[in-house]
Amino acid sequence: MKQKFQINGISCGGCVARVKKTLEEHPNIEKAEIFLAPKGAAIITMNEMLAVSEIQEQLSKLNGYTITEIN
Repeated sequence: MKQKFQINGISCGGCVARVKKTLEEHPNIEKAEIFLAPKGAAIITMNEMLAVSEIQEQLSKLNGYTITEIN
């Protein structure tokens, strides 16, 4: 299942690569697509539904990034 998110703190391609790698290390995240335009937009494909707080916990392995769900 795919969900749309906004990741704050994304400013360059390096950020995209680090965040993508960290998110995809989570066992229930199949794929993370993160975009620079619009900045920080993300589509995350999951094996099973994760709460935003669970994704934020994974993202907290990196400093300076926060995630919110887009409806």
